[in-house]
Amino acid sequence: MRRKPGNGGMSGAGRAWRYAIPALTIFAGTLFTASASTAHGTDLRGGGRTKITELIAQEQRQYQGSQAHYGHLRRQVEGLVRAAGQRDARVKAAQEDADRLAARTGFAPLTGGGVRVSLDDAPPGRRIAGDPGPDDLVVHQQDVQAVVNALWTGGATGVQIMDQRLISTSAVRCVGNTLILQGVVYSPPFRITATGDPGRLRAALDASPAIQVYRQYVAEYGLGYTVTTLKKTTLPAYTGNVQPKYATAQEPDGANAHP
Repeated sequence: MRRKPGNGGMSGAGRAWRYAIPALTIFAGTLFTASASTAHGTDLRGGGRTKITELIAQEQRQYQGSQAHYGHLRRQVEGLVRAAGQRDARVKAAQEDADRLAARTGFAPLTGGGVRVSLDDAPPGRRIAGDPGPDDLVVHQQDVQAVVNALWTGGATGVQIMDQRLISTSAVRCVGNTLILQGVVYSPPFRITATGDPGRLRAALDASPAIQVYRQYVAEYGLGYTVTTLKKTTLPAYTGNVQPKYATAQEPDGANAHP
């Protein structure tokens, strides 16, 4: 229910092999020499190799440090802008407009009723009938995204994954059974919280075809899926960078359109 591949073939003239075989022999010898030189004095399978988990942890620490510095600078800028608004009516009006838009775009905290959905991998070491593969026993990116999409469909006024608020440019990615959101790595269980009418949000979750597929894996292989109604919860404001890195402005009237 989750993946699958193809094949092909090739042919060649016999006379071409007379020239190809010596060339391939020389090339293979070069590769062996390069490999021996690279491996000389190095334990390719030992402790000298940096583990990918260590790299991820190092990058996450750097990201968190950058985020803390960014938050400090942002608070300074906001303080200067509000101080300027006390002296300049135009700055004050612009700040009031920004404050009104912040609540709808995720840049201000949001409080209200809602639901929290928790997704988790199957318990390790458990005997499971049906001989499932490793991919069948973990939460995937599409599972998290299916929950988020269903919550928006159900009229959510705001959505948060783990401790981070989502905005229109937020992207959910998974590496193995970990989730990467806006530079931070999370391990399961994954918690998705949404504000809105709890009844509508639950109905949207139940109606989602993608979640119905996920719940088959819950029933067959023991993956985790719980939905909790929240009488009151507060979603934090989004505090990350909002400057597009790759998008460019579209020229009006298709001025940059190619024939």
